[in-house]
Amino acid sequence: MAKITIEFERCKGCLLCTKACPQKILAQNNRKLNHKGYYPIEVIDPKKCIGCAMCAMMCPDCVITVEK
Repeated sequence: MAKITIEFERCKGCLLCTKACPQKILAQNNRKLNHKGYYPIEVIDPKKCIGCAMCAMMCPDCVITVEK
């Protein structure tokens, strides 16, 4: 099973990763702002991750790490 790590404080919530994810397991966290004032992305179903790293490749700020 793959593990996705998102750097909460650096994420701008641009949603590019959510569109790139084939499993649709990423979503914007609308409950908590980071220090920069953005709603960052969160993993909503980590067990469905296939480790393709499409989310990490699409992230313009390189805040996503995918480990197998």
